Amino acid sequence: MCTVYKVLNLAEKINIKGLLRTNEPLSGHTTFRTGGPADLFIQPADRRELLNLLRLLKREGVPWFILGGGANILVADRGFRGVVIDMKRINRIALNGTVLTLDAGLAVSDGALKAARWGLKGLEFIYAMPGSVGGALWMNARCYSGEISRPFLWADIINENLEFERVYYDSREWEYKKSPFQNRRCVILAGAFRLERGDRRHLTRQMDEIREDRIAKGHFRAPCAGSTFKNNRAFGAPSGQIIEQAGLKGLRIGGAAVSPWHGNILINENNATSGEIARLIEKVQKEVQDRTGFLLEPEVLKIGEWEAEHAESDRKPERVSGSAE
Repeated sequence: MCTVYKVLNLAEKINIKGLLRTNEPLSGHTTFRTGGPADLFIQPADRRELLNLLRLLKREGVPWFILGGGANILVADRGFRGVVIDMKRINRIALNGTVLTLDAGLAVSDGALKAARWGLKGLEFIYAMPGSVGGALWMNARCYSGEISRPFLWADIINENLEFERVYYDSREWEYKKSPFQNRRCVILAGAFRLERGDRRHLTRQMDEIREDRIAKGHFRAPCAGSTFKNNRAFGAPSGQIIEQAGLKGLRIGGAAVSPWHGNILINENNATSGEIARLIEKVQKEVQDRTGFLLEPEVLKIGEWEAEHAESDRKPERVSGSAE
């Protein structure tokens, strides 16, 4: 088992050009704005520094987690025992003809904006989406009739043997919200995308419309992870519509709520804890399944000490308001 003492002692062995902090609150690094501290929080300056860090953590037997834009994750209120590696400083952009290479730590929306300014189309659908390039590749991000796997060519990764590797696109490995990276213990370093020439003004207008649509749908009104549940086409309707038809808009547990403007956006409405958000996700799943037989699948991943979190929550009464009609 990894102890806090062991991780903090390890910090003395790490000499990096990037940033290193102990007991860093992760609430400031996630879009839900919740989550406890990481024993050690590190922003490597470059790929080589990251590789050396991972090799050290392996030798010391210390758990680690790769943090991108902090979207689509829910960090336990007790935090993360081990090292959280923030990719933000690994954020280069390179262009070769119409092939755009984006480092994993770059905000994916910034990559789309840069492409449009260079008159390249193919990434505009992902504009204004929170999260990083690495995160978008890992989950095969999809919205506005676009999917990150379509322009994808290859990715540079650090593989399971802690070596640099280049992974090329294979259509058999990509599905709705699925990528080959989910089946591997690897770290995405960069992705390359084959784009097409386009009109800058048209692309800019299109992205402005996407941003305005996200604003209208309430993606930025309160801390959230965007859509909470995946859309299962076999259910015959989007998850948000199913949740709304079940009368669950406005359902609350503590400071967490199903937003009153969109059924598939669960929000940190009033200083919610991660535990309250997690229980609300489970409550929505149960209510929908009881009413329809459909089991909604969350997009949000739980990170950190959730076993202890669940044990504690089992002893607490649930504060539910705005119940289903």
